[in-house]
Amino acid sequence: MTLAPETTDLKVQLRLSDGWFAACDLGALLPGRGVAALLPDGSQAALFRDRKGDLYAIDNRDPFTGAAVLSRGLTGTHQGRPFVASPLLKQRFDLATGQCLDDDSVRVTAYEVKAS
Repeated sequence: MTLAPETTDLKVQLRLSDGWFAACDLGALLPGRGVAALLPDGSQAALFRDRKGDLYAIDNRDPFTGAAVLSRGLTGTHQGRPFVASPLLKQRFDLATGQCLDDDSVRVTAYEVKAS
């Protein structure tokens, strides 16, 4: 059965160190576009949904510039790996792991995500 996200009350939740956090409504995530969510500790997460309906969340802060902009980046795939490219300097970050695809020494936090 396929659910139309805009007709459900599902919440996108991120696993934080102290449990699950409801970040936004599933209907707020459009495939190919990111959404920034403010976390309880004051940091931000960038949330994404791909065309298959898979959910991803990574730190919203671009480690190369310090700006909270990854939720505004362009999404795509590289060798089957979903990524977001920073809108500033264009480095790509794997949405599943947070690993920078352009610099192996750089990684952002990736969160476990569910809709419930």
